[in-house]
Parts: sequence; structure tokens; C-alpha cells
Amino acid sequence: MKQEILEAVKKAKEDAKPRNFTQSIDVVINIKDLDVKKPENRIDEEVFLPQGRGKDVRIAFIADGELALQAKNAGADLVITKSDLEELGKDRKEAKRMANQYNFFVAQADMMPLVGRFLGPVLGPRKKMPKPVPANAKPDPIIDRLKNTVNVRIKNQPVIQALVGTQEMDDERIAENIETILGILDRNLEKGRNQIKSMYVKTSMGPVARVI
Repeated sequence: MKQEILEAVKKAKEDAKPRNFTQSIDVVINIKDLDVKKPENRIDEEVFLPQGRGKDVRIAFIADGELALQAKNAGADLVITKSDLEELGKDRKEAKRMANQYNFFVAQADMMPLVGRFLGPVLGPRKKMPKPVPANAKPDPIIDRLKNTVNVRIKNQPVIQALVGTQEMDDERIAENIETILGILDRNLEKGRNQIKSMYVKTSMGPVARVI
């Protein structure tokens, strides 16, 4: 299937009309013989793309003390302290704005009860509840990994749509990222990638290019 993926990536790029921004490239996978009404058939995973996303992500780190300082030095786009949490809890509009601006949230484990209290109502529905980490964790590897991570979900429909790069990336790098997404099917579905009904590659604003 690798050759078919490469050809679809190339075609998706060629068919995309010029825009004044760099378009993302997504893979769209329709799955057959999957009852999504059964919770065990749903997928919700964070997947590390070996060739990177090709575009920036914004990471918010919820911490106090030394961990907050280390997170800032490690490149977190936003550091939220205990006092910040309390303020956000009083301003739902600002909390929603912040929730929409950041892709991933990480939280010091002993602050999770406060996170649930003050931010749970806005982060929960957006599937952005933080991953807890110990107070003595090193934020550098956590942040570095999240910068190359995407969410892969199957929820109400048997379909996966995931970011696999941008049109500026080499075709081979995008194809390797797509293979990584296919690995999710192999691990989670009874028949793995044999349950693929159809698969496409597309740019943000362009037409789809069929793989299978």
C-alpha cells in the first residue's frame, strides 16, 4: 500500500489550488464492519508522528513552583499557576478562549483536582483534559513529544481523520506518518487495516485523492 499512499499524497498536493498559507494534509479513513455504538470499538489516542506534524502546536502547562519554571524554560506556550486557575474559574469566557487556543494541556498531578474544578467544564467537552505528570517530572521530553503528536479518534462514525503533515513536507515523510496512523488500526481493530473501506489524502482546502 506504500506506493498507493505516495501517489495519493503527490496527487493531493498537485490538485491543491495555491493559497496564501501552508495547507495541512490529512488522511481520512472510512472503516467497515465496526459498531461504534459499542464503547470498546471507539478509539481515542494521542499518536506520535515520527516525521513530525509540520506545523506548530500550542501547549499549556499547569504547574506551580519549580515545575512551572522548568516548563516555561522548556518552551511551554503558556504556564498556568494555581492562582491563574482560580482566576480562570471566575471567568468562563476567558477559560473558553484559552481552551480553544491551545492544542494540548499538561498538569502537575497534585493540581488535577483544581483543574477539574476550574477548567473541567471547558476542557472536558473539547477532549483536552490535561495529562497528569509528577511534580518532579522533566517537562522537556513531554513538550518535545507533544509537538509531534496528533489526536486520533473514532467516536460516533466509523471514520478517522488525522493530520499527517503539511504540503511543504516531503511525500515520503507524510507517507511514513500515514503508516503510523494505520498502525492504530492494526492494534485496535479485529482485522486491522483489512477493515478499511476507503482511504483518502487531502489538503485543508483541496479535493481528496483516493488511496484505496
